[in-house]
Amino acid sequence: MRVMALVKRILRQLVRDKRTIGLLIFAPILVLTMLYFVFNGEDYIPKIGLVDVPEMLADQINTEGAQVTFFETETKAKESLAAQELDGYLKIEGNTPAIVLEGSDPSVTGATMKWLQNALPKPPQAVDIPELEVTYLHGSSDMGQFDYFGPVLLGFFVFFFVFLIAGVSFLRERTTGTLERLLASPLRKWEIVAGYVIGFGLFTTIQSTIITAYAIYVLGMVMEGAFIYVLLIILILAMTALTLGILLSSFAHNELQMMQFIPIVVVPQVFFSGLFNLETIAEWLSWISYFTPLYYAAEALRDVMVRGAGFGDIMINLFILAGFCLLFIGMNIAVLRKYRKI
Repeated sequence: MRVMALVKRILRQLVRDKRTIGLLIFAPILVLTMLYFVFNGEDYIPKIGLVDVPEMLADQINTEGAQVTFFETETKAKESLAAQELDGYLKIEGNTPAIVLEGSDPSVTGATMKWLQNALPKPPQAVDIPELEVTYLHGSSDMGQFDYFGPVLLGFFVFFFVFLIAGVSFLRERTTGTLERLLASPLRKWEIVAGYVIGFGLFTTIQSTIITAYAIYVLGMVMEGAFIYVLLIILILAMTALTLGILLSSFAHNELQMMQFIPIVVVPQVFFSGLFNLETIAEWLSWISYFTPLYYAAEALRDVMVRGAGFGDIMINLFILAGFCLLFIGMNIAVLRKYRKI
């Protein structure tokens, strides 16, 4: 009987907590649906350029299964390759065929090479043709999957742990009465928010620096650009996660409810951050990526770490990330009104 009494009490608590019940049903459905669309997406279609290829050879190339663009000069093809509008281009130097690959994504590089091997006409066995020369704009043939996914994972783990620590810590400030005492003081709402952001931000800065340095200098993540740019991206991303965690903690009453935001807010960003190729996901779903901070951070981190980009190349992504951060700060100030009317 005593066991049944305890069971009834637990069931009553769960029934009263509609958010927990909804999460137990909705979150698995959401994650499974995203996995379905990611892994059941279309095959990647490589984007190939043909530079001044002889007409006789061009007519023999099977262009099915790729987006083929013809270029008169290699200069234009190089510009398209640098802008990531091409995955690679084929050129003929004398009698030697050569392929230049963008190279930053090993899976795309593999798909491009596979298509070329199947699409190029097979010469008669008696004819001795020169070996295909392959060069890379970024990376090399030794570049592995971890080198490409590493920047995204680095951004994700910083975002996830900062979001979690900030949310739980700020929630504790509320549940212990610290926030209420601050609200009863002469401090303005923006001063309270600024104090929390700067206070947590100092710890976040140290944490982000250690994690970034470990990933690059100990684990050996590929690093073509400047470390200071990577650190700048990570810090702005961490501040975005910090302000978002503080914001969402205002809508949680305990640590369990704070954890419930993870499958709704954090997990979906993994699918749209670039960890999976967004070009293989349905167009009606891929637009979500533009509303997730992790997408812009991952793009900027890959540009610096894999492609060796400078500040000018990542500036737009940094401004968008900073915009998310400022938006969450403004929302935090507005949310404090439910605790104190000024």
